[in-house]
Amino acid sequence: MKKQIANFFGRSLALKSIILVAAFVCVFIQSAQAEEIKLNVAVVGDTGIGERGYRLGFEAVRKAIVTARPEVLLHLGDFVYQSKLFPNSCDPKYLDLARRAFVTPFPYRLFTPGDNDFSSTIRDPMASDCWSELEKLDSPFDNLLSKDVAQPGNYEGIKRIGPVLFVILNSQEENDPTNWLRPRIERAKGDGLWVVIAIHEPPLTSGWFIDKRKESLRWINALKPDLVLSGNQHSYERFHALGIPGRDGALPFEKPIDSKYKEGDGSVHIVSGGGGATLKPFADWRKIKERSAPEWAMQALAFRALTHHFVSLEISSNSIVGRTFQVCADSKIGEGDPRWRPKDPWWQTIRLPCEDSKPGVKEIDRFEILKVRIGK
Repeated sequence: MKKQIANFFGRSLALKSIILVAAFVCVFIQSAQAEEIKLNVAVVGDTGIGERGYRLGFEAVRKAIVTARPEVLLHLGDFVYQSKLFPNSCDPKYLDLARRAFVTPFPYRLFTPGDNDFSSTIRDPMASDCWSELEKLDSPFDNLLSKDVAQPGNYEGIKRIGPVLFVILNSQEENDPTNWLRPRIERAKGDGLWVVIAIHEPPLTSGWFIDKRKESLRWINALKPDLVLSGNQHSYERFHALGIPGRDGALPFEKPIDSKYKEGDGSVHIVSGGGGATLKPFADWRKIKERSAPEWAMQALAFRALTHHFVSLEISSNSIVGRTFQVCADSKIGEGDPRWRPKDPWWQTIRLPCEDSKPGVKEIDRFEILKVRIGK
């Protein structure tokens, strides 16, 4: 009898141990699966390789991004700021720098064309003419060959990586992408993917305001992406989740106190052009009334800063968590000036954040977009 009781308790303890181990394994597998679907993306714009950029700022931002170890580098355009008028080709030294800065160690590289990356024009006489070579360094777009669906414009396309459909648009052509892009976004949304659009020139900015409510701001927001990323302005801005501009020009937006948006609230717009180019003050700070953002645009503005930086995105199937990091270079080295046109009078009243900070990296902005599940 005692032997039977001992066997019973022995088997009971063994069974409990097996159950506990199985439960632990299930939790471990679930945690591992949850980790696997997270995608880390570094977003940077206007890195300004070349004589017209701020090399110390660029190097500090590049180092900070590499330290963050993202799987995806998303560049918002204007890679090179060379100093020659009307160059007839891209200087190989810039391509060598770009290759070392933007290829290794990033598994995926998504490049957005900027105005300074194409051939020089009367409007952009110092454009680098480097795009044809830079384009060879990024990851290829997904194959979109289909006779039944409209095709993207030059240097435009999509790339699915993990839980995200990335879209690259070419602002230099400024064409309405609706015909080719809408069916692909609808398919991605149906598959539960996030949609992130990158375009060099911002549909909305307080840096140098141009009213695009009837053009790119309307076209893009009508496609209902979750996040819209732009460069061009040498500063940082984040707008709240924006809706589609009305016929009367009214711009609806959602403005949660804690910057935690829900999927479907609208499209969060970010302008990130502080990757190493010299910093350019917002038009209202320079007292340029005709290019200062009107009240309706400023009401939708969540945060802005005049500083070198990059944006970090942690994306899972359930959320997008965005954090913006200010990067302060060691200006004591004394090489170059982080300010655009530093002798101009507006700098007498404008002070850069890094002037009062030690060299290093710190978070200055944060937002979240949360997936809405049906039935919850």
